[in-house]
Amino acid sequence: MSKQHTMAERLQQLEEARTKVEAGGGAEKLEKQRARGKMTARDRIEELIDEGSFQETGAFRRNRTTTFGMDKAYMAADGVVTGSATVLGRPVHLASQDFTVMGGSAGETHSIKVTEMLEASLSTGTPFIFINDSGGARVQEGIDSLSGYGKVFYANVLLSGAVPQISIISGPCAGGAAYSPALTDFIIQTRKAHMFITGPGVIKQVTGEEVTQDALGGADAHMGRSGVIDFVADDDEQAILIAKKLLSFLPQNNSEEPPIVDPDDSIEPNEKLREIIPLEGNKGYDIRDIIAEIVDHRDFLEVQAGWARNIVVGFARINGRSIGIIANQPSVMSGVLDIDSSDKGSKFIRFCNAFNIPVVNLVDVPGFLPGVAQEHGGIIRHGAKMLFAYSAATVPKITVVLRKAYGGAYLAMCSKDLGADKVFAWPTAEIAVMGAEGAANVVFRREIEAAEDTEARREELVEEYRETFSTPYMAASRGLVDDIIDPADTRREIALSLELLAGKRQLRPAKKHGLFPA
Repeated sequence: MSKQHTMAERLQQLEEARTKVEAGGGAEKLEKQRARGKMTARDRIEELIDEGSFQETGAFRRNRTTTFGMDKAYMAADGVVTGSATVLGRPVHLASQDFTVMGGSAGETHSIKVTEMLEASLSTGTPFIFINDSGGARVQEGIDSLSGYGKVFYANVLLSGAVPQISIISGPCAGGAAYSPALTDFIIQTRKAHMFITGPGVIKQVTGEEVTQDALGGADAHMGRSGVIDFVADDDEQAILIAKKLLSFLPQNNSEEPPIVDPDDSIEPNEKLREIIPLEGNKGYDIRDIIAEIVDHRDFLEVQAGWARNIVVGFARINGRSIGIIANQPSVMSGVLDIDSSDKGSKFIRFCNAFNIPVVNLVDVPGFLPGVAQEHGGIIRHGAKMLFAYSAATVPKITVVLRKAYGGAYLAMCSKDLGADKVFAWPTAEIAVMGAEGAANVVFRREIEAAEDTEARREELVEEYRETFSTPYMAASRGLVDDIIDPADTRREIALSLELLAGKRQLRPAKKHGLFPA
Protein backbone atom coordinates (compact mmCIF):
# COMPACT_ATOMS: atom_id res chain seq x y z
CA MET A 1 0.00 0.00 0.00
CA SER A 2 1.44 3.33 -1.09
CA LYS A 3 2.11 5.96 1.51
CA GLN A 4 -0.25 8.94 1.54
CA HIS A 5 1.67 12.18 1.94
CA THR A 6 0.29 14.90 4.13
CA MET A 7 -0.23 18.43 2.81
CA ALA A 8 2.72 19.55 4.90
CA GLU A 9 4.94 16.97 3.23
CA ARG A 10 3.70 17.97 -0.23
CA LEU A 11 4.39 21.61 0.54
CA GLN A 12 7.87 20.69 1.73
CA GLN A 13 8.49 18.88 -1.57
CA LEU A 14 7.24 21.93 -3.47
CA GLU A 15 9.53 24.22 -1.50
CA GLU A 16 12.54 21.99 -2.23
CA ALA A 17 11.69 21.82 -5.94
CA ARG A 18 11.28 25.57 -6.14
CA THR A 19 14.53 26.18 -4.28
CA LYS A 20 16.32 23.90 -6.74
CA VAL A 21 14.88 25.78 -9.73
CA GLU A 22 15.76 29.16 -8.28
CA ALA A 23 19.34 28.00 -7.74
CA GLY A 24 19.81 27.91 -11.51
CA GLY A 25 23.08 26.21 -12.37
CA GLY A 26 24.08 26.05 -8.71
CA ALA A 27 25.55 28.35 -6.07
CA GLU A 28 29.06 28.16 -7.51
CA LYS A 29 27.96 29.27 -10.99
CA LEU A 30 25.73 32.01 -9.58
CA GLU A 31 28.65 33.46 -7.63
CA LYS A 32 30.90 33.19 -10.66
CA GLN A 33 28.34 35.18 -12.66
CA ARG A 34 28.25 37.90 -10.01
CA ALA A 35 32.05 37.92 -9.76
CA ARG A 36 32.14 38.96 -13.44
CA GLY A 37 30.16 42.06 -12.49
CA LYS A 38 26.95 40.66 -13.98
CA MET A 39 23.61 40.00 -12.33
CA THR A 40 21.99 36.59 -12.48
CA ALA A 41 18.79 36.02 -14.45
CA ARG A 42 16.63 36.32 -11.35
CA ASP A 43 18.63 39.26 -9.96
CA ARG A 44 17.84 41.19 -13.15
CA ILE A 45 14.14 40.48 -12.87
CA GLU A 46 14.04 41.60 -9.25
CA GLU A 47 15.88 44.81 -10.17
CA LEU A 48 13.45 45.55 -13.00
CA ILE A 49 10.06 44.85 -11.48
CA ASP A 50 7.97 46.29 -8.69
CA GLU A 51 8.72 44.39 -5.49
CA GLY A 52 6.68 41.24 -5.01
CA SER A 53 4.91 41.48 -8.38
CA PHE A 54 6.62 38.63 -10.27
CA GLN A 55 4.46 35.66 -11.22
CA GLU A 56 6.66 32.99 -12.77
CA THR A 57 5.40 30.73 -15.55
CA GLY A 58 6.99 27.43 -16.57
CA ALA A 59 9.47 27.07 -13.72
CA PHE A 60 9.28 23.26 -13.88
CA ARG A 61 9.33 22.84 -17.65
CA ARG A 62 11.82 20.25 -18.96
CA ASN A 63 13.28 19.55 -22.35
CA ARG A 64 12.25 16.36 -24.15
CA THR A 65 15.62 15.63 -25.79
CA THR A 66 17.09 12.20 -25.06
CA THR A 67 20.24 12.24 -27.20
CA PHE A 68 23.75 12.93 -25.83
CA GLY A 69 22.59 12.26 -22.27
CA MET A 70 20.17 15.19 -22.26
CA ASP A 71 17.44 13.04 -20.73
CA LYS A 72 19.54 12.76 -17.57
CA ALA A 73 20.61 16.41 -17.42
CA TYR A 74 18.89 18.75 -14.99
CA MET A 75 18.47 22.27 -16.38
CA ALA A 76 16.65 24.61 -14.05
CA ALA A 77 13.69 26.27 -15.87
CA ASP A 78 15.43 25.08 -19.06
CA GLY A 79 17.75 28.06 -18.85
CA VAL A 80 15.22 30.88 -19.05
CA VAL A 81 13.05 32.51 -16.37
CA THR A 82 9.70 33.66 -17.74
CA GLY A 83 6.60 35.29 -16.32
CA SER A 84 4.69 38.51 -15.73
CA ALA A 85 5.11 41.41 -13.31
CA THR A 86 4.53 45.12 -12.99
CA VAL A 87 7.07 47.83 -13.76
CA LEU A 88 6.25 51.29 -12.41
CA GLY A 89 2.80 49.93 -11.64
CA ARG A 90 2.10 48.72 -15.19
CA PRO A 91 1.90 45.04 -16.28
CA VAL A 92 4.62 43.54 -18.48
CA HIS A 93 5.67 40.08 -19.64
CA LEU A 94 9.31 39.13 -19.60
CA ALA A 95 11.96 36.49 -20.17
CA SER A 96 15.44 36.42 -18.63
CA GLN A 97 18.02 33.95 -19.90
CA ASP A 98 20.08 32.13 -17.26
CA PHE A 99 23.73 31.87 -18.28
CA THR A 100 24.44 29.57 -15.32
CA VAL A 101 22.32 26.85 -16.96
CA MET A 102 24.22 25.47 -19.96
CA GLY A 103 25.42 28.97 -20.83
CA GLY A 104 21.85 30.14 -21.31
CA SER A 105 21.73 28.13 -24.53
CA ALA A 106 18.36 28.05 -26.25
CA GLY A 107 16.78 24.68 -26.86
CA GLU A 108 13.25 23.81 -27.93
CA THR A 109 11.56 24.17 -24.53
CA HIS A 110 13.59 27.29 -23.71
CA SER A 111 12.39 29.02 -26.89
CA ILE A 112 8.80 27.81 -26.49
CA LYS A 113 8.72 29.41 -23.05
CA VAL A 114 9.90 32.71 -24.54
CA THR A 115 7.36 32.41 -27.37
CA GLU A 116 4.54 31.80 -24.91
CA MET A 117 5.44 35.01 -23.08
CA LEU A 118 5.48 36.92 -26.36
CA GLU A 119 2.05 35.55 -27.19
CA ALA A 120 0.81 36.46 -23.71
CA SER A 121 2.04 40.02 -24.24
CA LEU A 122 0.09 40.22 -27.46
CA SER A 123 -3.11 38.78 -26.01
CA THR A 124 -3.03 41.01 -22.92
CA GLY A 125 -1.72 44.14 -24.64
CA THR A 126 1.35 44.46 -22.40
CA PRO A 127 4.99 45.31 -23.24
CA PHE A 128 7.52 42.49 -23.56
CA ILE A 129 11.04 42.67 -22.14
CA PHE A 130 13.66 40.08 -23.10
CA ILE A 131 16.93 39.98 -21.12
CA ASN A 132 19.48 38.17 -23.28
CA ASP A 133 22.48 36.28 -21.86
CA SER A 134 23.03 33.20 -23.99
CA GLY A 135 25.77 31.32 -25.76
CA GLY A 136 23.39 30.62 -28.65
CA ALA A 137 21.60 27.55 -29.90
CA ARG A 138 21.76 24.38 -27.78
CA VAL A 139 23.61 22.18 -30.25
CA GLN A 140 22.72 18.99 -28.37
CA GLU A 141 19.12 19.48 -29.49
CA GLY A 142 19.96 19.91 -33.17
CA ILE A 143 17.21 21.11 -35.46
CA ASP A 144 14.77 21.43 -32.54
CA SER A 145 16.81 24.37 -31.23
CA LEU A 146 16.63 26.09 -34.62
CA SER A 147 12.90 25.50 -34.77
CA GLY A 148 12.62 27.16 -31.39
CA TYR A 149 14.40 30.26 -32.67
CA GLY A 150 12.02 30.38 -35.61
CA LYS A 151 9.03 30.40 -33.26
CA VAL A 152 10.52 33.32 -31.32
CA PHE A 153 11.21 35.32 -34.50
CA TYR A 154 7.69 34.73 -35.79
CA ALA A 155 6.21 35.92 -32.51
CA ASN A 156 8.46 39.00 -32.49
CA VAL A 157 7.01 39.99 -35.85
CA LEU A 158 3.42 39.37 -34.71
CA LEU A 159 4.00 41.73 -31.77
CA SER A 160 5.66 44.41 -33.93
CA GLY A 161 3.60 47.59 -33.87
CA ALA A 162 1.08 46.04 -31.45
CA VAL A 163 2.97 46.10 -28.12
CA PRO A 164 6.38 47.61 -27.30
CA GLN A 165 9.28 45.15 -27.29
CA ILE A 166 12.54 45.91 -25.45
CA SER A 167 15.69 43.77 -25.53
CA ILE A 168 18.45 44.03 -22.93
CA ILE A 169 21.75 42.45 -24.00
CA SER A 170 23.52 41.57 -20.74
CA GLY A 171 25.93 38.88 -21.93
CA PRO A 172 26.74 36.96 -25.10
CA CYS A 173 24.14 37.06 -27.85
CA ALA A 174 25.54 35.12 -30.78
CA GLY A 175 24.38 33.53 -34.00
CA GLY A 176 20.66 33.24 -34.59
CA ALA A 177 20.02 34.57 -31.09
CA ALA A 178 20.94 38.07 -32.30
CA TYR A 179 17.97 38.24 -34.65
CA SER A 180 15.30 38.31 -31.96
CA PRO A 181 16.67 41.55 -30.46
CA ALA A 182 16.97 42.94 -33.98
CA LEU A 183 13.23 42.34 -34.45
CA THR A 184 12.33 44.24 -31.28
CA ASP A 185 11.77 47.99 -30.98
CA PHE A 186 14.71 48.95 -28.76
CA ILE A 187 17.99 47.29 -27.80
CA ILE A 188 19.93 48.20 -24.66
CA GLN A 189 23.42 46.66 -24.52
CA THR A 190 25.80 46.63 -21.58
CA ARG A 191 29.53 47.09 -21.96
CA LYS A 192 30.05 43.54 -20.66
CA ALA A 193 27.95 42.08 -23.49
CA HIS A 194 28.72 41.04 -27.07
CA MET A 195 26.38 40.50 -29.99
CA PHE A 196 27.26 39.14 -33.41
CA ILE A 197 26.17 36.59 -35.99
CA THR A 198 29.62 35.01 -36.37
CA GLY A 199 32.30 35.40 -33.72
CA PRO A 200 35.97 36.36 -34.09
CA GLY A 201 37.08 32.72 -34.39
CA VAL A 202 34.81 31.93 -37.32
CA ILE A 203 35.65 35.20 -39.05
CA LYS A 204 39.36 34.48 -38.81
CA GLN A 205 38.85 30.98 -40.17
CA VAL A 206 36.72 32.10 -43.11
CA THR A 207 38.15 35.51 -44.08
CA GLY A 208 41.49 35.68 -42.28
CA GLU A 209 40.46 38.87 -40.47
CA GLU A 210 41.46 39.20 -36.83
CA VAL A 211 39.18 41.12 -34.50
CA THR A 212 38.42 41.19 -30.79
CA GLN A 213 34.97 40.51 -29.36
CA ASP A 214 34.66 44.14 -28.26
CA ALA A 215 35.65 45.54 -31.64
CA LEU A 216 33.30 43.16 -33.43
CA GLY A 217 30.21 43.10 -31.28
CA GLY A 218 30.72 45.28 -28.21
CA ALA A 219 28.34 48.06 -27.23
CA ASP A 220 30.51 50.86 -28.64
CA ALA A 221 30.89 49.05 -31.96
CA HIS A 222 27.14 48.62 -32.32
CA MET A 223 26.35 52.16 -31.23
CA GLY A 224 29.04 54.00 -33.17
CA ARG A 225 29.38 51.86 -36.30
CA SER A 226 26.58 49.39 -37.01
CA GLY A 227 23.66 51.35 -35.56
CA VAL A 228 22.17 48.07 -34.31
CA ILE A 229 21.53 49.15 -30.71
CA ASP A 230 19.68 52.11 -29.22
CA PHE A 231 21.28 52.53 -25.79
CA VAL A 232 24.63 51.72 -24.16
CA ALA A 233 24.67 50.86 -20.44
CA ASP A 234 27.72 50.48 -18.23
CA ASP A 235 26.20 47.50 -16.41
CA ASP A 236 22.99 45.58 -15.74
CA GLU A 237 21.72 48.13 -13.21
CA GLN A 238 22.00 51.00 -15.68
CA ALA A 239 20.45 48.94 -18.48
CA ILE A 240 17.43 48.24 -16.29
CA LEU A 241 17.11 51.93 -15.35
CA ILE A 242 17.11 52.84 -19.04
CA ALA A 243 14.43 50.21 -19.74
CA LYS A 244 12.24 51.62 -16.96
CA LYS A 245 12.62 55.19 -18.18
CA LEU A 246 11.90 54.13 -21.75
CA LEU A 247 8.72 52.33 -20.68
CA SER A 248 7.53 55.45 -18.88
CA PHE A 249 7.15 57.26 -22.23
CA LEU A 250 5.30 54.42 -23.97
CA PRO A 251 1.70 53.21 -23.99
CA GLN A 252 0.94 49.61 -23.08
CA ASN A 253 -0.05 48.84 -26.67
CA ASN A 254 -1.02 50.42 -29.97
CA SER A 255 -4.66 50.96 -28.96
CA GLU A 256 -3.78 53.16 -25.98
CA GLU A 257 -2.38 56.65 -25.56
CA PRO A 258 0.94 57.17 -23.76
CA PRO A 259 0.53 57.97 -20.07
CA ILE A 260 0.52 61.60 -18.94
CA VAL A 261 3.29 61.84 -16.35
CA ASP A 262 4.36 64.66 -14.02
CA PRO A 263 2.99 67.54 -16.13
CA ASP A 264 4.94 70.78 -16.26
CA ASP A 265 2.29 73.25 -17.38
CA SER A 266 4.63 76.23 -17.55
CA ILE A 267 4.35 78.03 -20.90
CA GLU A 268 5.98 81.31 -19.95
CA PRO A 269 8.26 82.86 -22.61
CA ASN A 270 11.80 81.50 -22.43
CA GLU A 271 14.18 84.19 -23.65
CA LYS A 272 17.15 81.80 -23.57
CA LEU A 273 15.86 80.34 -26.84
CA ARG A 274 16.55 83.64 -28.60
CA GLU A 275 20.29 83.35 -27.98
CA ILE A 276 21.21 79.73 -28.75
CA ILE A 277 21.41 79.92 -32.55
CA PRO A 278 24.51 81.81 -33.83
CA LEU A 279 23.95 84.74 -36.17
CA GLU A 280 26.33 83.16 -38.70
CA GLY A 281 24.34 80.73 -40.85
CA ASN A 282 27.25 78.30 -41.20
CA LYS A 283 28.14 78.12 -37.52
CA GLY A 284 27.15 75.05 -35.53
CA TYR A 285 25.41 74.70 -32.18
CA ASP A 286 24.03 71.78 -30.14
CA ILE A 287 20.35 71.20 -30.91
CA ARG A 288 20.00 69.48 -27.54
CA ASP A 289 20.36 72.90 -25.89
CA ILE A 290 17.15 73.94 -27.63
CA ILE A 291 15.40 70.65 -26.79
CA ALA A 292 16.25 71.10 -23.11
CA GLU A 293 14.61 74.55 -23.04
CA ILE A 294 11.40 73.27 -24.68
CA VAL A 295 10.59 70.01 -22.88
CA ASP A 296 9.31 69.30 -19.38
CA HIS A 297 11.97 69.43 -16.65
CA ARG A 298 14.74 69.54 -19.33
CA ASP A 299 14.30 65.75 -19.48
CA PHE A 300 15.17 64.13 -22.83
CA LEU A 301 15.84 60.43 -23.44
CA GLU A 302 18.00 60.36 -26.57
CA VAL A 303 17.85 57.22 -28.73
CA GLN A 304 20.91 56.00 -30.68
CA ALA A 305 22.90 58.95 -29.36
CA GLY A 306 26.20 57.67 -30.78
CA TRP A 307 25.06 56.74 -34.31
CA ALA A 308 24.21 59.06 -37.20
CA ARG A 309 24.83 61.97 -34.86
CA ASN A 310 23.80 64.54 -37.48
CA ILE A 311 20.22 63.82 -36.48
CA VAL A 312 18.91 63.63 -32.91
CA VAL A 313 15.90 61.51 -31.98
CA GLY A 314 14.38 60.63 -28.64
CA PHE A 315 11.54 60.93 -26.16
CA ALA A 316 10.46 63.82 -23.96
CA ARG A 317 7.29 65.35 -22.57
CA ILE A 318 5.53 68.67 -22.95
CA ASN A 319 2.88 69.38 -20.33
CA GLY A 320 3.13 65.72 -19.30
CA ARG A 321 2.39 64.35 -22.78
CA SER A 322 4.93 61.99 -24.38
CA ILE A 323 6.42 63.22 -27.64
CA GLY A 324 9.00 61.94 -30.06
CA ILE A 325 11.56 64.53 -31.16
CA ILE A 326 13.33 64.44 -34.52
CA ALA A 327 15.90 67.23 -34.87
CA ASN A 328 18.78 68.09 -37.15
CA GLN A 329 22.10 68.49 -35.31
CA PRO A 330 24.02 71.49 -36.74
CA SER A 331 27.11 70.67 -34.65
CA VAL A 332 27.66 67.44 -36.63
CA MET A 333 28.08 67.63 -40.42
CA SER A 334 26.04 70.88 -40.31
CA GLY A 335 22.95 68.76 -39.71
CA VAL A 336 22.72 67.35 -43.25
CA LEU A 337 20.62 64.29 -43.98
CA ASP A 338 22.56 61.26 -45.22
CA ILE A 339 22.00 57.51 -45.52
CA ASP A 340 22.39 56.67 -41.83
CA SER A 341 20.45 59.65 -40.47
CA SER A 342 17.59 58.90 -42.88
CA ASP A 343 17.43 55.32 -41.60
CA LYS A 344 17.61 56.47 -37.99
CA GLY A 345 14.97 59.15 -38.38
CA SER A 346 12.50 57.10 -40.39
CA LYS A 347 12.65 54.12 -38.04
CA PHE A 348 11.94 56.37 -35.06
CA ILE A 349 9.04 58.10 -36.82
CA ARG A 350 7.49 54.73 -37.65
CA PHE A 351 7.72 53.63 -34.02
CA CYS A 352 6.09 56.84 -32.76
CA ASN A 353 3.30 56.50 -35.30
CA ALA A 354 2.65 52.87 -34.36
CA PHE A 355 2.27 53.76 -30.68
CA ASN A 356 0.34 57.04 -30.89
CA ILE A 357 3.21 59.31 -29.88
CA PRO A 358 3.09 62.79 -31.47
CA VAL A 359 6.24 63.89 -33.29
CA VAL A 360 7.87 67.29 -32.93
CA ASN A 361 10.39 68.19 -35.63
CA LEU A 362 13.10 70.80 -35.08
CA VAL A 363 14.50 71.77 -38.45
CA ASP A 364 17.87 73.25 -39.33
CA VAL A 365 18.94 71.32 -42.40
CA PRO A 366 21.08 72.50 -45.34
CA GLY A 367 20.15 69.55 -47.57
CA PHE A 368 21.07 65.96 -48.32
CA LEU A 369 24.76 65.09 -48.17
CA PRO A 370 26.32 65.20 -51.66
CA GLY A 371 28.99 62.72 -52.76
CA VAL A 372 29.70 59.65 -54.83
CA ALA A 373 29.68 57.35 -51.77
CA GLN A 374 26.24 58.59 -50.77
CA GLU A 375 24.79 58.22 -54.25
CA HIS A 376 26.25 54.75 -54.77
CA GLY A 377 25.20 53.80 -51.24
CA GLY A 378 21.59 54.52 -52.11
CA ILE A 379 20.83 57.95 -50.63
CA ILE A 380 17.80 58.11 -52.95
CA ARG A 381 16.09 55.06 -51.46
CA HIS A 382 17.29 55.78 -47.92
CA GLY A 383 16.21 59.41 -48.08
CA ALA A 384 12.85 58.28 -49.43
CA LYS A 385 12.28 56.48 -46.13
CA MET A 386 11.97 59.86 -44.41
CA LEU A 387 9.42 61.04 -46.97
CA PHE A 388 7.49 57.77 -46.62
CA ALA A 389 7.55 57.69 -42.81
CA TYR A 390 6.29 61.25 -42.38
CA SER A 391 3.68 60.95 -45.12
CA ALA A 392 2.31 57.70 -43.69
CA ALA A 393 2.28 58.94 -40.09
CA THR A 394 -1.18 59.82 -38.78
CA VAL A 395 -0.13 61.00 -35.30
CA PRO A 396 0.03 64.75 -34.60
CA LYS A 397 3.00 66.23 -36.45
CA ILE A 398 4.40 69.61 -35.40
CA THR A 399 7.33 71.21 -37.20
CA VAL A 400 9.43 74.18 -36.12
CA VAL A 401 11.89 75.60 -38.66
CA LEU A 402 14.71 77.18 -36.67
CA ARG A 403 17.26 78.35 -39.23
CA LYS A 404 17.82 76.55 -42.55
CA ALA A 405 15.41 74.34 -44.48
CA TYR A 406 16.69 73.84 -48.00
CA GLY A 407 15.60 71.72 -50.95
CA GLY A 408 14.43 68.14 -50.62
CA ALA A 409 15.64 68.03 -47.01
CA TYR A 410 13.08 70.75 -46.16
CA LEU A 411 10.39 68.38 -47.37
CA ALA A 412 12.00 65.35 -45.73
CA MET A 413 11.86 67.00 -42.29
CA CYS A 414 8.05 67.04 -42.32
CA SER A 415 6.90 70.03 -44.31
CA LYS A 416 3.25 71.03 -44.63
CA ASP A 417 3.09 69.05 -47.87
CA LEU A 418 4.03 65.84 -46.04
CA GLY A 419 1.15 66.23 -43.63
CA ALA A 420 2.50 68.43 -40.84
CA ASP A 421 -0.47 69.58 -38.79
CA LYS A 422 1.28 72.70 -37.54
CA VAL A 423 4.35 74.42 -38.98
CA PHE A 424 6.03 77.26 -37.13
CA ALA A 425 9.11 79.21 -38.14
CA TRP A 426 11.50 81.36 -36.16
CA PRO A 427 12.32 84.76 -37.69
CA THR A 428 15.80 83.36 -38.44
CA ALA A 429 14.37 80.67 -40.72
CA GLU A 430 15.50 80.43 -44.34
CA ILE A 431 13.14 78.24 -46.38
CA ALA A 432 14.20 77.85 -50.00
CA VAL A 433 15.18 75.49 -52.78
CA MET A 434 18.82 76.08 -51.85
CA GLY A 435 21.00 78.53 -49.99
CA ALA A 436 21.10 82.09 -51.29
CA GLU A 437 24.75 81.82 -52.38
CA GLY A 438 24.15 78.78 -54.55
CA ALA A 439 20.82 80.02 -55.86
CA ALA A 440 22.23 83.41 -56.90
CA ASN A 441 24.93 81.67 -58.96
CA VAL A 442 22.20 79.86 -60.87
CA VAL A 443 19.54 82.57 -61.18
CA PHE A 444 21.86 85.52 -61.79
CA ARG A 445 24.82 83.83 -63.47
CA ARG A 446 24.82 85.98 -66.62
CA GLU A 447 24.23 89.20 -64.72
CA ILE A 448 27.13 88.44 -62.39
CA GLU A 449 29.44 87.58 -65.28
CA ALA A 450 28.54 90.81 -67.09
CA ALA A 451 29.25 93.07 -64.11
CA GLU A 452 32.46 95.11 -63.87
CA ASP A 453 32.93 94.12 -60.23
CA THR A 454 31.62 90.56 -60.30
CA GLU A 455 32.16 89.86 -56.61
CA ALA A 456 30.41 93.02 -55.43
CA ARG A 457 27.49 92.41 -57.80
CA ARG A 458 27.30 88.81 -56.71
CA GLU A 459 27.02 89.86 -53.05
CA GLU A 460 24.24 92.30 -53.93
CA LEU A 461 22.27 89.63 -55.79
CA VAL A 462 22.81 87.04 -53.05
CA GLU A 463 21.30 89.48 -50.56
CA GLU A 464 18.43 90.24 -52.95
CA TYR A 465 17.66 86.53 -53.31
CA ARG A 466 17.91 86.01 -49.56
CA GLU A 467 15.48 88.83 -48.80
CA THR A 468 13.04 87.58 -51.45
CA PHE A 469 13.04 83.82 -50.89
CA SER A 470 15.20 82.88 -47.90
CA THR A 471 12.90 84.21 -45.22
CA PRO A 472 9.92 82.56 -43.53
CA TYR A 473 7.57 85.23 -44.87
CA MET A 474 7.43 83.89 -48.41
CA ALA A 475 6.57 80.40 -47.10
CA ALA A 476 4.02 81.92 -44.72
CA SER A 477 2.40 83.86 -47.56
CA ARG A 478 1.87 80.56 -49.39
CA GLY A 479 0.36 78.86 -46.33
CA LEU A 480 3.34 76.54 -45.90
CA VAL A 481 4.11 78.07 -42.51
CA ASP A 482 1.22 78.59 -40.09
CA ASP A 483 2.92 81.25 -38.00
CA ILE A 484 6.24 82.98 -37.51
CA ILE A 485 6.93 82.97 -33.80
CA ASP A 486 9.24 84.46 -31.23
CA PRO A 487 11.68 81.67 -30.25
CA ALA A 488 10.80 82.38 -26.61
CA ASP A 489 7.23 81.20 -27.29
CA THR A 490 8.20 77.86 -28.87
CA ARG A 491 7.22 75.68 -25.90
CA ARG A 492 3.89 77.48 -25.59
CA GLU A 493 3.03 77.03 -29.28
CA ILE A 494 3.93 73.33 -29.23
CA ALA A 495 2.00 72.73 -25.99
CA LEU A 496 -1.14 74.42 -27.33
CA SER A 497 -0.86 72.47 -30.58
CA LEU A 498 -0.50 69.16 -28.75
CA GLU A 499 -3.67 69.86 -26.76
CA LEU A 500 -5.54 70.83 -29.91
CA LEU A 501 -4.37 67.75 -31.80
CA ALA A 502 -4.90 65.26 -28.95
CA GLY A 503 -8.09 64.01 -30.57
CA LYS A 504 -6.79 63.97 -34.13
CA ARG A 505 -8.45 61.45 -36.44
CA GLN A 506 -7.24 60.52 -39.88
CA LEU A 507 -8.49 57.76 -42.15
CA ARG A 508 -6.26 55.99 -44.63
CA PRO A 509 -7.21 54.14 -47.82
CA ALA A 510 -8.07 50.47 -47.23
CA LYS A 511 -4.97 48.38 -47.97
CA LYS A 512 -2.66 46.00 -46.16
CA HIS A 513 0.23 48.46 -45.95
CA GLY A 514 2.43 50.69 -48.04
CA LEU A 515 5.76 49.43 -49.36
CA PHE A 516 8.58 50.95 -47.35
CA PRO A 517 11.68 51.86 -49.42
CA ALA A 518 14.22 49.04 -49.03
